[in-house]
Amino acid sequence: MPMVELRGVHHAYGTRKVLCGVDLAVERSEVLVIIGPSGGGKSTLLRCVNLLESVTSGSIFLAGEELTRPGVDLNGVRRRVGMVFQHFNLFPHLTVMRNLTLAPRMLLKLPQAQAGERARMLLERVGLSDHAQHLPHQLSGGQQQRVAIARALMMQPEVMLFDEVTSALDPELVSEVLDAMRDLAVSGMTMLVVTHEMGFARELADRLVFISDGVIVEEGPPKEVLDHPQHARTQQFLRKVLR
Repeated sequence: MPMVELRGVHHAYGTRKVLCGVDLAVERSEVLVIIGPSGGGKSTLLRCVNLLESVTSGSIFLAGEELTRPGVDLNGVRRRVGMVFQHFNLFPHLTVMRNLTLAPRMLLKLPQAQAGERARMLLERVGLSDHAQHLPHQLSGGQQQRVAIARALMMQPEVMLFDEVTSALDPELVSEVLDAMRDLAVSGMTMLVVTHEMGFARELADRLVFISDGVIVEEGPPKEVLDHPQHARTQQFLRKVLR
């Protein structure tokens, strides 16, 4: 049974079709990297999986449970499916520690001591043990993004979604965020990653999916898709991003 499955998923903003019948299955512990041109539907696909966007038609399943059924518990789904965005979305007036512990204490009713212990463990994992009492503005962009990853992991999700998490960073800060994601991938986390970091895709993705105009144009092992794309649209896109 796939960890995440999309069956005939459509999504539209008014009359503009963004996803056009997407079928996709992601296995447990698989790292799926999604690439494609801007406006092609990549981010919308992730947001539909996390129920930040509703599907126009079709179904989405998490470990066999339909997320798109009427009356689904939205907060319950978002506890199981963590998401990290392009912009960090940290609470600017809260310390790193409080940014991490707020949701688990409020939503999971986790005792303060237990939440703090989990937060310290995750901050060590992303290399930020010494920054627990800092405010977000005292951190670099790369450090803030690593805090955002740790915050998502505080809810102990079954799946992690990453939406262009390095695109807002200065180039010299990208590697520290990718290192945190590598550690997560190696640990066996199921991950759906939208990115233009082709080196990351080649190194760590189990499968690469190319989306354009709301449809999956091509998918396969990263080396095959990147080095020997079969479709003209994929070839055109890769000529621009790999040159």
